Amino acid sequence: MALTESTMLELGTTAPDFALRDVVTGKTVRRDDFKGHKGLLVMFICTHCPYVKHIEKGLAQLGSNYAGKLGIVAISSNDAQNYPDDSPEGLKKQAERLEFKFPYLYDESQSVARAFAAACTPDIYLFDKDLKLAYRGQFDGARPGNNVPVTGEDLRAAIDAVLQGEKPSADQKASIGCNIKWK
Repeated sequence: MALTESTMLELGTTAPDFALRDVVTGKTVRRDDFKGHKGLLVMFICTHCPYVKHIEKGLAQLGSNYAGKLGIVAISSNDAQNYPDDSPEGLKKQAERLEFKFPYLYDESQSVARAFAAACTPDIYLFDKDLKLAYRGQFDGARPGNNVPVTGEDLRAAIDAVLQGEKPSADQKASIGCNIKWK
């Protein structure tokens, strides 16, 4: 595991296009499926990263709390050949165990992660109603071993602002976690 910070893509960047298969339903999910929503949350996560494991129940709870209020997708772009827990089957088990209320997509070619400049898991991007980047950064200050409770407060504050048609605070802290496992 190489500890990696998110790249902090420039605010205002348009959400990159994607069309990926949901590991649970088998349906293809596209960026443009979320046009007309008040926002789109894209989270790069996986099954094996201790940083994702630390917040995965919080991610599931956030998904339940905001279901129907904005578009939400999780994407795994890790090399499943060298990290078999991150295969579509492993991702499906994680989604079912945590009862994710959002699609969990597999980016086998890793082209979507590259388009987003995703660097780590978790890497979180929140786009506004016009699919412009409004927030990129940490879920909250919780990390494995730091005894900070998992609340999702940073991301929740940003989502609430976007849902109200406002800009989230410009004080955004980089996410930190395991590097994306590139092929």
